[in-house]
Amino acid sequence: MTMNNVDRRSFLKGLSAVAGASILCVPQGRAASAKAQVVVVGGGFGGASVAKYLRLLDPGIEVTLIERETRYTACPLSNEVLSDSRDIKSLQTGYERLSRRGVRFVHGEVTGIDPAGKKVSTADGQTFSYDALVVSPGVDFNYSAIVGLTPEIADTRLPHAWKAGAQTLLLKKQLAAMPDNGRFIIAVPKGPLRCPPGPYERAAQVAMYCKHHGKQKAKVLILDSNDSFSKRGLFEQAWKALYGYGPGGMIEWVSGSSGGAVEEVNADTMICRTGFDEHKADVLNVIPPHHAGKIAKTAGLVNSGVWCGVKPDNMESTVHKDVYVIGDSCIGGEIASGNAFPKSAHMANSQAKVVAASLVAKFNALPAPIPTYTNTCYSVVDHDWGFSVVHLYRVEGNQWIYVKEGSGISPVNFGVGKDAKPVPRTYRKIEAQYAAGWLNNLMADAFS
Repeated sequence: MTMNNVDRRSFLKGLSAVAGASILCVPQGRAASAKAQVVVVGGGFGGASVAKYLRLLDPGIEVTLIERETRYTACPLSNEVLSDSRDIKSLQTGYERLSRRGVRFVHGEVTGIDPAGKKVSTADGQTFSYDALVVSPGVDFNYSAIVGLTPEIADTRLPHAWKAGAQTLLLKKQLAAMPDNGRFIIAVPKGPLRCPPGPYERAAQVAMYCKHHGKQKAKVLILDSNDSFSKRGLFEQAWKALYGYGPGGMIEWVSGSSGGAVEEVNADTMICRTGFDEHKADVLNVIPPHHAGKIAKTAGLVNSGVWCGVKPDNMESTVHKDVYVIGDSCIGGEIASGNAFPKSAHMANSQAKVVAASLVAKFNALPAPIPTYTNTCYSVVDHDWGFSVVHLYRVEGNQWIYVKEGSGISPVNFGVGKDAKPVPRTYRKIEAQYAAGWLNNLMADAFS
């Protein structure tokens, strides 16, 4: 799909309008005299967005947001922290503005969910009743899938940094201390995973740091459990042009079928082993396989492998009535064809709006809105080189339908065949600028 700058800008704005259409068409005012109570578990992009939009659409709804952290650190573009392109403080936000909207913020950890009694309990002994519960706990990690890896080792020696924060800063510190000719290994788990293009953006950001900080002889090795990856053509084009790609370049990628799946790590020797070979690193960034957040598993919401199944029309759990699962913990879309929902901040935000509109309609005895799900994801591989992908889904016959006509990806080249020409660098530069604006707007939409 090829778009010029003006067309692409209009296209993205159009998608944003479509995403909000099902929200904005919900009439205001309550039909019932009693206030509905909604409890939201998890204060990331999904949880914060649904709390905000419930209050915006119907101030009569009592919304309680329970989150174990007092400040949130966003994952999108957090790889830029590694290259010194971004301060981690730019990714952090509190919940004060949501509180001013009337959202009751509770600092605590949810330890139990009683779907029959419609109650949520926290570690400090509090209990919260609900008419509807929204669960948005993000992902947790299966450390035991990789021999030698534990949560303690990840926190102190082999950071995955797949939840932005302290591990991101530890990984940055390790990169800065790496020898000038050092080897930085990224081990990628089998999908689905949070932020599908994230590992490959990270490889570029690490290479960018090395290129500009006297480590031009360094190597970035991606050991991948998968045989392909999101935006592959765009990443490979950028790697080749910017850093050198392949056995002789700074970045090298090994697919799962070629021996890329890491099975064992040793934090003492900094060696990781696959079924084919062993590799020694100076910095070893091992990303464990993902699964739905712990509370989703504890509550029995997981019923699709290690993920939570949900209904396409409103994100309600397929296990428990009046419980809605959004964000990285849920699974949906055309999984077999590779068009499953991406696990991303933008998708969580979109799902949150669908749930908010659905609940407002339900509590006010109004017709259920017709949902539309959208996702936009930017990747930045150098200061002036970015690209993006847009996904659009509609619901038809109780199924998610991936809308090819409304979806798109930045072009690798303009033209085809012998007439193909590289996309001008100005185009890539504009998309890198869009990426920063996209993240700022997404954070503002969710947390303010």
